[in-house]
Amino acid sequence: MSAVPVDAVHEGLFTTGATPHLLGSRCGACGAHDFPAHDTCPYCSSEDVTGVALSSTGRLWAWTAVTSAPPGYRGEVPYGFGVVELPEGIRVVTRLTEPDPARLASGQLMTCVVVTLHTDDDGRRIVTYAFAPDAS
Repeated sequence: MSAVPVDAVHEGLFTTGATPHLLGSRCGACGAHDFPAHDTCPYCSSEDVTGVALSSTGRLWAWTAVTSAPPGYRGEVPYGFGVVELPEGIRVVTRLTEPDPARLASGQLMTCVVVTLHTDDDGRRIVTYAFAPDAS
């Protein structure tokens, strides 16, 4: 039996190793981080930008539940949706693995994970990044 092919929802957004990371950029001129990665700093317009793996953990800043599938969405509902603030000082709008808002709290430690979004028409498993409540 062959393995199911896996594809990222969009290349260059995250790593899929044992400890997934979002892939962002860091400006050499002003030191600001950004996600997703850019060739030019959105804060100071410098082109002295380097790609970096961002922290794999952050703090929950805002959250809600998506209970009705958006147009074209093929994954499961409900799912959590929120904003996680990374130590680099940026806030990432992200999918959350916890769909129940009552089980989440402001400032809660969250960890980056890779989750299945859906299976496409060719049988490929499409994965994306999400943040899960930290289990440690």
